[in-house]
Amino acid sequence: MTNPTPDNQEAIEKVRDLIKGIDTAMLTTVSEEGLVSRPMKTQDIEFDGDLWFLTKKDTEKFHELLQNRQVNVAYAGKSFVSIRGEAELVNSTEKLKELWNPVYEQLLETNYDDPNLVLIKVQAEAAEYWDAGNKFKMARFLFRRLMGKSNEGTNMNRTVELD
Repeated sequence: MTNPTPDNQEAIEKVRDLIKGIDTAMLTTVSEEGLVSRPMKTQDIEFDGDLWFLTKKDTEKFHELLQNRQVNVAYAGKSFVSIRGEAELVNSTEKLKELWNPVYEQLLETNYDDPNLVLIKVQAEAAEYWDAGNKFKMARFLFRRLMGKSNEGTNMNRTVELD
C-alpha cells in the first residue's frame, strides 16, 4: 500500500476496525462461467489497505486470478464489509513463513515451503460497509427507515475509497 492521505487513512482505520476479529472472508473471483465466491481465512495482520490469503497453485481460483485480477472480499460478523480490489499472486517463502499458522498444515496438508503454495495479496480500492455493531446507530437507522425518513447522517452504510 502506498502512503495514504489523511482521508484514506481514516477510511482504512474504519475498515480495519470493522473487519477485526472476523476470521473468514468470502473471496469472489471471475471465472469463465461468472462470479465465484469461496471462504478464505484472513491472515492475522493489521489491515493497511492490503488483505492476504493463502492458496495452492493447482486451484481454480489461482487460474481465475491469472485471467482476471479484479476481486471482491466480503466480511460478515459484527458488521458487514464489502471490499473491491485487485489481486496479485505473490510467490514469497519469506512472507509465507511470516503468515504461516500450524492450522494450515492440517487444512492444506502441507507446510510453508511447499512450492505449490502461493499468496493472494488484495490491494483494496474501495469498501462499502454497514456498521451494525453500534446499537444506537442501528436503532436510529431502523427508526428513520420505519418513519419513511432519509437515513442521511446515520452513517450506517458508507462507501469509502481506499487507494
